[in-house]
Amino acid sequence: AAARLAAEQEVENLSGLSPNPEKDIFVVRENRTTCLMAEFAAKFIVPYDVWASNYVDLLTEQADIPLARGAEMKGRCGSNESELEISWLEQAYTLKLFFLKEGHNTSRGPEAFWRLSRIQFTYDTAERTHFKDAVSPGKHTASSHRLSALVTPVGKSYECQAQQTISLISSDHQKTVQLLLSEVRIQPFDITADFVFSEEHKCPVDQREQLEETLPLILGLILGLVIVITLCVYHIHHKLTASQAQIPRDRSQYKHMG
Repeated sequence: AAARLAAEQEVENLSGLSPNPEKDIFVVRENRTTCLMAEFAAKFIVPYDVWASNYVDLLTEQADIPLARGAEMKGRCGSNESELEISWLEQAYTLKLFFLKEGHNTSRGPEAFWRLSRIQFTYDTAERTHFKDAVSPGKHTASSHRLSALVTPVGKSYECQAQQTISLISSDHQKTVQLLLSEVRIQPFDITADFVFSEEHKCPVDQREQLEETLPLILGLILGLVIVITLCVYHIHHKLTASQAQIPRDRSQYKHMG
């Protein structure tokens, strides 16, 4: 059964389709149908210990680890749970994203949502590209705690251009690892067209920025409309006033007409 499932599943890294060299696109397909799509740029900020110059004290350095293009990936799609696993630099780094679909009772009745329920990031401080002279080099795992992120109505994709920061707690002395996500478009459930995201659900930051961009335009249009209406009313009032001024109010004046 496992062999049959592996044969039926396809995973693809389509990062070459993105003009942004920092952004990756991943697709999971099962039974010849797209069941999970993810597109985002990601970077990890990882603190680690190094020896001070006296080789007695410890100093904390910081590694900036971008998600590399051409990363290897695995995925799993389920009716209520989906996963995406991405590895790069010969598996020195592995990112796992876990998605969950669930229902809630609201004042409008039952509603279904999906969310990012857990993140796990495994990194090796012995890897020399990003870590320099780490004390006791080795593998560590940073995980999220009670995560509920990217909450999206079922049947829609999540979209957020703004940068989001998610904190993970590392097995390396409980250090805090920061995951920076940006230019995100993700849909782990209910994709109706192959390789095509469903209608987007924008994050609150993008909605606010869109409102801030359109609000001056709306206010300008309203102000322009008020000015036009004011000018029209003034013009009509001026014409009526002029017409009334030309009509004699004293009958004796009619003899001077003509």
